[in-house]
Amino acid sequence: MENKKFYITTPIYYPSDKLHIGHSYCTVAADAIARYKRLQGYDVMFLTGTDEHGQKIERIAKSQGVTPKQYVDKVVSGIKDLWKEMDISYDKFIRTTDDYHVKAVQKIFRALYDNGDIYKSHYEGWYCTPCETFFTEHQLVDGKCPDCGRPVEKVKEEAYFFRLSKYQDALIDYIESHPGFISPQSRQTEMIANFLKPGLEDLCVSRTSFTWGIPVEFDPGHIVYVWVDALSNYITALGYGSDDDSLYQKYWPADLHLVGKEIVRFHSIIWPAILMSLGLPLPKKIFGHGWLIIDGGKMSKSKGNVVDPKVLVDRYGLDAIRYFLLREVAFGQDGNFTNEALIQRINSDLANDLGNLVSRTVGMIQKYFGGTLPYEQTGTDFDLDLIRTAGDVVKKYETAMDQLQLSDALTELWVLIRRTNKYIDETQPWVLCKDPDRQPELAAALYNVAESIRIISILLQPFMTQTPKKIWAQLNIKDERLTAWEAVTQWGLLARDLTVSKGETLFPRIDMQKELVELETALKAAQAQAVANQPKQEDAASDEEFITIDDFDKVKLVTGEVIASEQVKGSKKLLKNTVKIGDETRIILSGIAKYYTPEEMVGKKVVVVANLVPRKMMGEVSHGMILCAADAEGHLSLMTDDKQFPSGCEVR
Repeated sequence: MENKKFYITTPIYYPSDKLHIGHSYCTVAADAIARYKRLQGYDVMFLTGTDEHGQKIERIAKSQGVTPKQYVDKVVSGIKDLWKEMDISYDKFIRTTDDYHVKAVQKIFRALYDNGDIYKSHYEGWYCTPCETFFTEHQLVDGKCPDCGRPVEKVKEEAYFFRLSKYQDALIDYIESHPGFISPQSRQTEMIANFLKPGLEDLCVSRTSFTWGIPVEFDPGHIVYVWVDALSNYITALGYGSDDDSLYQKYWPADLHLVGKEIVRFHSIIWPAILMSLGLPLPKKIFGHGWLIIDGGKMSKSKGNVVDPKVLVDRYGLDAIRYFLLREVAFGQDGNFTNEALIQRINSDLANDLGNLVSRTVGMIQKYFGGTLPYEQTGTDFDLDLIRTAGDVVKKYETAMDQLQLSDALTELWVLIRRTNKYIDETQPWVLCKDPDRQPELAAALYNVAESIRIISILLQPFMTQTPKKIWAQLNIKDERLTAWEAVTQWGLLARDLTVSKGETLFPRIDMQKELVELETALKAAQAQAVANQPKQEDAASDEEFITIDDFDKVKLVTGEVIASEQVKGSKKLLKNTVKIGDETRIILSGIAKYYTPEEMVGKKVVVVANLVPRKMMGEVSHGMILCAADAEGHLSLMTDDKQFPSGCEVR
């Protein structure tokens, strides 16, 4: 195959103290695409990194008594650890504090200025520090940032401006004449209708009110606007503006910028305009994926609804989490994340379908033939249909992957997995084994199943980084030619005297009810620790999303007295507490059995959230929540009433 090139990028991430599963979603998706292209023989450059400048980081560092560089150095180390945990196969990791990037951005800014596209003026308007974004009055929503909903600051300072308005018509013409440049189509429609057609205003591209950024080389009192700095990474990482730009010459223009939907406009309007001004080619595609949603909203540390990917990987294994992220959501759309959906996918797709297929195939070969097949080829209708299905699935899988429909590709792959399981039921090896004259037929059937599993293992590789290797070990596949992309369309490549080795269960089944309780407790403990470790911030740069007194008034907090308590059957974590609240008695389940015995609970004066929607756990219905404090390690302690007020008193 011709050695084609493919350059894929993720956005460079703001160095947050804790990346959550939503951040992992984009990077895992990019990794799957990169692995697929490598599997096909492409020369891939996969870039990710961190966006480390801006007023927000300067303020956080100041609040912690460290320099901005000291702060980002610490956090970036954690981000790299997470990508290692998620087995992200990036080829380069760029930091916007890297010396070569700083020098290249200064050259880019100077070139834009020399081209007449940057001029000095004064900026007066609204700025959202958390989003590092300028807004006009009419762009605000209820006086707040239209992207994150946080308060904005009035800014007035000398600044340089980029003539973004100059490129409005050129951008519209380019987008409309290059179908697929912005994908999905809904993102293109949004960019044209909401931003380009109403008219672009020139963009403020420097700041003077803080210092943590790249200095404008010819006017050191100014620093480069963080988005110009960040977007330029896609070419500076390749050596653009340096003495050695061979990687730039090799890989640019990028084949794919993979970004979250909230930053599509920066990548599809500001970035192309900068490239046009520089006279450089535009990227081939900008794909804006959706969000992972919890309880109807985007994951946010301040909302307390983030999911720690490390907790999930530690409990279920990396491949189960990678599979769930890429299978559950149609790529490009928002998707709901629930613990129930995760466990259901693991049990149904991975344990029942894939894991059981491999396990029983290897088990039958060992049971009926001592581990080595005496295979002679046959050609039943069942055989031919299985082979035909495998060929059809490969074609549909490839089409879906080329269109970045990752979930659809996995759906097609599971068609083959389920068809192979059905083939076992059709050929009935447990019946064939009873007739000595049908041993060749039995061996052929099991060989065909093993061969189908080989093809399945090839298609799994972009999504699961560990499972294919475990399958190859059980099928004794050591020749890499049997697992290469070229081998995916060839039937019958396994050795005729195939010898198998029983391995560990790929995906053990999970007790849904028990696991839901334990998983929720583990995630809450991780969230509590993340909140405890979160930096204290004293100004509008804070990630905290404030609520109004009206929001708080919706929560009904009352005192209660535990009059009875017992362990919930089948759960090590849950206590079933009978709580007296004034004249009312309620059953409230609490995951505190690790910290309190039922005997210790009786008589406790506690604080109760009284107006929660009732929730069923382990067959019991809980009517409220008993409040606890959690330390950095996730240990729980009851919030009690030290004045021993009567139960039913309002907590204010």
